[in-house]
Amino acid sequence: MTRLRAIVLAGERPGGGALAQALNLPAGVLAPLAGRPCIEHVVEALRAAECVSDLVLSGPERTVVDAAPVLTALLDAPDVSWVAPAPGPAASALAAAGDGPYPLLLTAGDHGLLSAAIVDGFCRAAARLEADVVVGLVPHAEVALAYPESRRTVLRFRDGAYCGSNLFALLTPASGAALEFWKQVETDRKRPWRIARRLGVLTLLRYLGGRLGVDAAFAELSRRSGCRVGWVEVAAARAAVDVDSEADWRLADRILAADDTAHAHDAP
Repeated sequence: MTRLRAIVLAGERPGGGALAQALNLPAGVLAPLAGRPCIEHVVEALRAAECVSDLVLSGPERTVVDAAPVLTALLDAPDVSWVAPAPGPAASALAAAGDGPYPLLLTAGDHGLLSAAIVDGFCRAAARLEADVVVGLVPHAEVALAYPESRRTVLRFRDGAYCGSNLFALLTPASGAALEFWKQVETDRKRPWRIARRLGVLTLLRYLGGRLGVDAAFAELSRRSGCRVGWVEVAAARAAVDVDSEADWRLADRILAADDTAHAHDAP
């Protein structure tokens, strides 16, 4: 299996995200999970994955890094480097991707429940597609069954409902076109009429009416972004849980505590 450089988006919104504010932390990726900062769990999962070669942390800001022993320790390792975050996730991903080399794996620093098995499964599935960008989607039914208390954003297509996984494969240099498109949508987040115009009003109407299939949605996204955007199913409910709110932080902490208990019982 081709080994990819992994880009980990670890920047923080201006003024701090909701979780950072709730826990009085300079960055949400420092939130403690099972006794260790969230970013440490993410890096551990990526290092254990067969498909990952090395890592690039995009953020947090240098002042945060220099004041956080866990981050300075991570950056002391030869397989982890750091780049300054740009304004917004898409711009940060573009800056970190640079000129490659491709393919690249993109994920988030608050993906505290990530595992090597999830990463490798996604990379294997993505490599089978003829695409420039591949997005991982988790069936909502699995998420709702595993974590009924979790409130997730749900994409409801005609042929199924899905949650995001914060896993993206940037397979070719052409993937930059999708990131540029994403960046434009981000800048219009407070102007929904502009987002509608970028995505296509008819496409949005089909989606709202429950008549848009997932493959048709990605075909339209490919046409509008100017590159081939595909998707794969990530059959792991925990892949849909990112730790960006106090409720999700408590949920993730409970899940990891249960994992530790199960491992302890399995130990000889």
